[in-house]
Amino acid sequence: MNLDKSTKRIEKRVKKGFQGYPQISLAYFGESADYASEVVVGFIAGEGEAVQEQKFTSKGDARKDETIQTTLLKVIERADAKTVVEVAGVSIIK
Repeated sequence: MNLDKSTKRIEKRVKKGFQGYPQISLAYFGESADYASEVVVGFIAGEGEAVQEQKFTSKGDARKDETIQTTLLKVIERADAKTVVEVAGVSIIK
């Protein structure tokens, strides 16, 4: 799947807002606000449940990495996530 298609499908799911559980959260991290070298995917099965996290790293910008974006979409679909939340921007890691 190409990058544009993956990112648009993820954005569409994010724009729907809270639809219930299970929920997937996406947070991007990097050394600057312009460059995300990693993404952390959080999975919550139900209200009050513990968050399960998985981290993906990239040598380039993870937001523009076709493999990572396609993988994120597959994780969302396979988890049958009703809600997808994306943390705005890139959090700085030092």
